[in-house]
Amino acid sequence: MTISPNASIAVVTGASSGIGEATARTLAGQGFHVVLGARRRDRLEKIAEDIDGTALELDVTDQDSVDAFAAVLPRVDVLVNNAGGAKGLAPIVDTDLDDWRWMWETNVLGTLRVTKALLPKLIESGDGLVVTVTSTAAISIYDNGSGYTSAKHAQAALHRTLRGELLGKPVRFTEILPGAVETDFSLVRFHGDQERADKVYEGITPLVAADIAEIIGFAASRPSHVNLDQIVVRPRDQADSSRFHRRT
Repeated sequence: MTISPNASIAVVTGASSGIGEATARTLAGQGFHVVLGARRRDRLEKIAEDIDGTALELDVTDQDSVDAFAAVLPRVDVLVNNAGGAKGLAPIVDTDLDDWRWMWETNVLGTLRVTKALLPKLIESGDGLVVTVTSTAAISIYDNGSGYTSAKHAQAALHRTLRGELLGKPVRFTEILPGAVETDFSLVRFHGDQERADKVYEGITPLVAADIAEIIGFAASRPSHVNLDQIVVRPRDQADSSRFHRRT
């Protein structure tokens, strides 16, 4: 890894597509050297080449992978915890425990592993920022979504607890809570069923990844005394997790 000693480094997890990719491009445009982490190394390298960043393979569910990733970073100024996702949409009585395990490992423990590994470097930077992309599912629940909503509630609790535990340290904490964003999210949730994924956004104008990336970029550009604690963002067509205005 060759990074200018004067560069500010932003780490983005889940950076191979969607919000992660858009965020990497936005932060690079703001002058950060972006380190992109995800499992799809080939996709990462293409994006890193486009933005003059660095691609590193990262599996947030694997402690050895997280440790190896953290060990090669000379410093960290911004961490964007974006890796996560949902699997399945079933009532509790029919839910798949493997789906729950994946969601908790990725959203909750993945965020814990990466944040814990990089916090010393963020504090050492003298003005660190941790952005965690949770969801409006972290503040509300909906039928058939208990695996995802419980994981997002727990991820948010982790992030908000750190805000208090590190009060007085030179590190800020911003939580972004998006509503409906059209990315690969629903395709992953429905195990590759494109038709079912498309129906989620049918009749509405959803947010896109760049909308969230812009907000993350705004948070990263605030002066060091400004902490944007929580930012909830939904499309105009969405009132809460289960209420939409759908045009026919």
